[in-house]
Amino acid sequence: MITHFTSESVASGHPDKICDQISDAIVDAALTVDRFSRVAVETMVTKNLVVMAGEVTCPKKLNYRQIARQVIKRLGYTKEDYQFSYRSPIDVYIHQQSSDIAGGVDSGGAGDQGMMYGYATDETKMLMPLPIMLAHHLVKAMDKARETRRLPYLRPDGKAEVVVAYENGKPKRVETVVLAVPHDPAISNLELIEDLRKRVVDRALDFYNLSPKTYKLVVNGTGKWEIGGPASDTGVTGRKIIVDTYGSVARHGGGCFSGKDPTKVDRSGAYGCRYLAKNIVAHRLAARCEVRVAYVIGQAKPLMVAIETFGTERKKLSVINDFISKLLDMAVPNILEKLNLRRPIYQQTAVYGHFGNEKYPWERVVAI
Repeated sequence: MITHFTSESVASGHPDKICDQISDAIVDAALTVDRFSRVAVETMVTKNLVVMAGEVTCPKKLNYRQIARQVIKRLGYTKEDYQFSYRSPIDVYIHQQSSDIAGGVDSGGAGDQGMMYGYATDETKMLMPLPIMLAHHLVKAMDKARETRRLPYLRPDGKAEVVVAYENGKPKRVETVVLAVPHDPAISNLELIEDLRKRVVDRALDFYNLSPKTYKLVVNGTGKWEIGGPASDTGVTGRKIIVDTYGSVARHGGGCFSGKDPTKVDRSGAYGCRYLAKNIVAHRLAARCEVRVAYVIGQAKPLMVAIETFGTERKKLSVINDFISKLLDMAVPNILEKLNLRRPIYQQTAVYGHFGNEKYPWERVVAI
């Protein structure tokens, strides 16, 4: 039986991702000062304007405008032609965390209520769904081609979308690749298509051992894209939650990660769930696994921890439940300690997905 699944990712210079990276740069700056800092910050970018708002509790005053300008400059927004740059005006509306919330978190409780999910599958070596990993690979390759000037005419921003054909539940081929990227108007769309096919798409498919000759490639569907970024599309922190996770293959509790310190279970709870799901699949207890959890604000222990293996389990569910109970207690203080989350590691997670990257602590496979 043949089925199809589609996922997308966005480039580091996408407006929403600019916001995620600024918000997480503030998280990292606060945790660098004090590992117990509290942060909940959202960023908005639009034509020639940056707005930051939220709550930060940190013993040292942070230079929010400088943090934002450094991120924006690094992402390539350095030309006035883009109608947005690191020189654009920045408005800051950040105050201290509510004492009502702080009281519950100080005692080790969750920083918010909500549901979180983690997922893993054996269809790639990263134990992630192929469509989202391939989409990440494509936008990362476009970013690198621009940054290294192998394709110097590319401009910041971009998206990738892939349609993967599955046979009997396993990915077999890529049928369609859709890329969008702004570029210097002196370059024709035909030249852009051929460069991206050779330097980005074919290399990505080779990496995943997929045939590079049978896919349909669509680049800049309207036929023209010269100015990208916030001048053409307003960005906000937390709007790419499916890009950040599993590309719609798995469920999502609804809360974003970026701009939040790890006491916020939207972030740490989801990381803990991925850690459990990945280890279940890595140790061949199941071919696919979803772990779900729920918390109430101010309380450390979750309301529930449950697993779903979609009929792929190789051991009894009682054995799998015993495995995860020994692997990680999902009480908030235990997640923070076991995964060593009270440190400045978050700005790097704000692009190309939070999962499937082995350098992140929640991606570690334990020896048993």
